[in-house]
Amino acid sequence: MWTWRRLTTSCLYSCNMKKKDSSVFTEYFKELEEESIQDNFVVVYELLDELMDFGFPQTTDSKILQEYITQEGAKLEVAKSKVPTTVTNAVSWRSEGIKYKKNEVFIDVIESINVLVNANGSVMSSDIVGSIKLKTMLSGMPELRLGLNDRVLFALTGRDKGKTVVMEDVKFHQCVRLSRFESDRTISFIPPDGESELMSYRINTHVKPLIWIESVIEKFSHSRVEIMVKAKGQFKKQSVANNVEVRVPVPSDADSPKFKTSTGHAKYVPEKNLVVWTIKSFPGGKEFLMRAHFGLPSVENDELEGKPPITVKFEIPYFTVSGIQVRYMKIIEKSGYQALPWVRYITQSGDYQLRTNV
Repeated sequence: MWTWRRLTTSCLYSCNMKKKDSSVFTEYFKELEEESIQDNFVVVYELLDELMDFGFPQTTDSKILQEYITQEGAKLEVAKSKVPTTVTNAVSWRSEGIKYKKNEVFIDVIESINVLVNANGSVMSSDIVGSIKLKTMLSGMPELRLGLNDRVLFALTGRDKGKTVVMEDVKFHQCVRLSRFESDRTISFIPPDGESELMSYRINTHVKPLIWIESVIEKFSHSRVEIMVKAKGQFKKQSVANNVEVRVPVPSDADSPKFKTSTGHAKYVPEKNLVVWTIKSFPGGKEFLMRAHFGLPSVENDELEGKPPITVKFEIPYFTVSGIQVRYMKIIEKSGYQALPWVRYITQSGDYQLRTNV
């Protein structure tokens, strides 16, 4: 018999180790905290019973679980006396009888860039973390076949690498037929309904920073701080970075800010000791400049402050750093209906840091 503390500790530990594991619980009660687990212990017991069978994963899709485990307040109700077919089906992640007036599937290829640049301008570490996400609105029980461009090589196929892009830590949704993928690299699957992550991957490679930052920070003791930041787009001229934010750290005792920018606008965020320079649209190949002036108190702060890095946030549509592309998406369903696939590419900043000398 599980005690309160064992149940709570087990749930919180499992979900902290793998954040995705918490999605089932948060579908039932918004926040996964010790109090919410205790208030909904009946639901937690039922979910754990369905999620695992003799320690092995069983039904893990929250949409399927909600078909026969429902909740009203903190109570559990059995909505159907008959167990849904999805539980005993080979395709446990998709219900039967789904119908749409317009059949469509949206594919998002999203890549996040992690970069760490030292104060001398050398890239210390970099990698790409990517995912392919789907929003499926298809009737019936369709089979989808997704083909990626020849530049992409999956590390687990063991093929000759050559000049291809090597993907590591590749993870697929349970719907993907791995045997088919291993034989011809075709991603074949019956998709879950609605939104899902088809696959995720990591590319451990040298990445040229897409937005390069040069900074000069001069601190005059008991007087002022002068900051000059130059941002340069190091990506294709036909591409545009949207909603760019350059976050520059300033001393905690700085005051009286004054700014001058060649584009966008800058603001002081005193609670975070930051200057945030926002550029709504940043074309590739362009350079922009921001200058900031801060006053300093006549009495210097005795506390030693660290040297936090400059961080950058951005999003570049219609572009992937790795060069991955969807070659085709085939949709096969026994009724023979026509369906429209839509593909979108997005590159965005991940952990993007540039260290400073000051």
